[in-house]
Amino acid sequence: MRFLGIALLSLAAAVQAAPPAPENWLSYGRTPDEQRFSPLDEINAASVGGLGLAWYADLPANRGQEATPIVADGKLYVSTAWSIVQAYDAKSGALLWTYDPQVPRETGVNACCDAVNRGVALWNGSLFVGTLDGRLVAIDAKTGRQRWAVQTTDRSKPYTITGAPRVIKGKVIIGNGGAEYGVRGYVSAYDAATGKRAWRFYTVPGDPAKPFENPVLAKAAKTWAGQWWKHGGGGTVWDSMAYDPALDLLYIGTGNGSPWNRKLRSDGKGDNLFLSSIVALRPSTGEYVWHYQTTPGDEWDYTATQSIILADLTIDGVARKVLMQAPKNGFFYVLDRESGKLISAKPFIPVNWASGIDPKTGRPIENPAARYSETGKPFVQMPGPLGGHSWYPMAFSPRTGLVYLPAQELATPYAAEAKPRFNAKGWNTGVAMGAEPLPRDPKVMAALRAGLKGYLLAWDPVAQKEVWRADHGQPFNGGTLATAGDLVFQGDASGVLHAYGARDGRDLWRFDTQSPIMAAPVAYAVDGVNYIAVLAGYGGVAGTGPGILFNPDGAKRNISRLLVFRLGGTGQLPAAPPPPERVVPTPPAGQFSVADVEAGRLLFARSCGVCHGAEAVSAGVIPDLRYSGMLERQPFLAIVRDGALKGAGMASFADTLSPREMELVRAYLVTRQRETADQAVARP
Repeated sequence: MRFLGIALLSLAAAVQAAPPAPENWLSYGRTPDEQRFSPLDEINAASVGGLGLAWYADLPANRGQEATPIVADGKLYVSTAWSIVQAYDAKSGALLWTYDPQVPRETGVNACCDAVNRGVALWNGSLFVGTLDGRLVAIDAKTGRQRWAVQTTDRSKPYTITGAPRVIKGKVIIGNGGAEYGVRGYVSAYDAATGKRAWRFYTVPGDPAKPFENPVLAKAAKTWAGQWWKHGGGGTVWDSMAYDPALDLLYIGTGNGSPWNRKLRSDGKGDNLFLSSIVALRPSTGEYVWHYQTTPGDEWDYTATQSIILADLTIDGVARKVLMQAPKNGFFYVLDRESGKLISAKPFIPVNWASGIDPKTGRPIENPAARYSETGKPFVQMPGPLGGHSWYPMAFSPRTGLVYLPAQELATPYAAEAKPRFNAKGWNTGVAMGAEPLPRDPKVMAALRAGLKGYLLAWDPVAQKEVWRADHGQPFNGGTLATAGDLVFQGDASGVLHAYGARDGRDLWRFDTQSPIMAAPVAYAVDGVNYIAVLAGYGGVAGTGPGILFNPDGAKRNISRLLVFRLGGTGQLPAAPPPPERVVPTPPAGQFSVADVEAGRLLFARSCGVCHGAEAVSAGVIPDLRYSGMLERQPFLAIVRDGALKGAGMASFADTLSPREMELVRAYLVTRQRETADQAVARP
């Protein structure tokens, strides 16, 4: 029986290693190497001008849309916000079924960056989705009925799941998020047929007074100091994974520390393994094989959870099996995926926190001024915590040898928080988030926005240099798809889907999607006809926290849709609804001191701004509180203290803010409402 089991595992590995049929998109990155390359070529530079809308579907959850559709044998499966899953006929667009896991909406308070979901996995007739409240659910792909569900997290802690599962050799691999709120990261594997947990790998060591889960964590603990376990440690595996069937290695990317500030987290000492690292594991057992840490001792939210792509490249005349990643820290890494050794690393955006990566040690050559927790001085850093590249998937074309990377430039000041405190609903970063108010002068704000850039980079990973770029004029642009038609598809933050020439970056085709795009497109075919599919919908971190920086006039909005295109498509979207007319209600009466308003502003920035936006200006998804009619004391307390709107996603903050602090936040919001009303009166 043992030999039969080995044979079956070998067969499963062989099936996983075989490329999927060109017409299908069977996993998050299409293939286990996560290249996001489609071999379909009917849509190409010569024909793309004839691309038109085949069909569209309005999605049931009007929040951020980040999922990659899965397409198998004429059926399209997609997840949407609040972890809802839908199945469509991939040719006609007919809705086949909907599965709603009924995530409690108050769970949204634990999600740093909206109630998003990045996709499902498909294996042996089952779909798998991770839910925002930490469950892993198996769904019958034909009927949409639940087959099994397991709770993968401790519900008493603020864990969430927004990432897509992967299935390797009959095991469903899933991570989680929550490092900003004080959790300990890990990745788990579950039997795809039964939901029984097979293994769990913790990415940071726990309390050393207890036995370590495995020997490698005992070694990792030597890179920590102080009592890190009391604040969770972080290192959550909330997005990227890839798999090499030939080497039988699963690669995971780990996240930031909890808190960010290393002085609070680890007495300002140590590399803090395995934060901000790429870790290779055996997918059958979870056994550690090797790691590479992109940002030792991270204290800037420089996660290594961004796309991991595997490819075979010829470097210096030698064929190399490589792993590529462009994490938040702004450097593009090429590693040997067998050993984890650094091959090369170069900045793909302007970087000032390090002058380079030492080729011998693989460590960054740090700028000492960037260590704000050590210097005690603020430092304006490029990139900031939103990264030179965030979760938006990048793609690789074996035809061009180029990686297509959504890059952005967003410098951010870092400063240690003067009086840090830790709670379940505040960002426990130890960094003074929003310590300085943004300038109110429109000209100064315009200049600040002009310094925020976003563009599509075509990057040569062998020469480590830019080949071409397409400027978008703003950050937070969508993921990419490369095709054998020598095209690159990408949606942008202004609401346009583009097709670029993969070799020269010419903008060959565009379509107005009426809503910004964050997700990555896919290509598939039914009955010999090629299709391009993408989710349109605004949200995520772009649609919540940045607020006044990215949506100053309230023009951006979210229209959540699945859009599908084909050559000769003649479909039309309905006319976009006009922007909602916003009338400032009469602000509540009452006088507030300057000191109270400033104290309320800081509390708002720490506990509320991540959803409701910087300076209480909505970035387009969550309600703009300057226009709220609920700022009188009693209605305000009913919501913030008593949880009257928890069913809509607004949890009670009674365990986070004292009655006095709630009144300070209200004072700030009333003041912002009055300022907004005065501005409305002053306009001609």
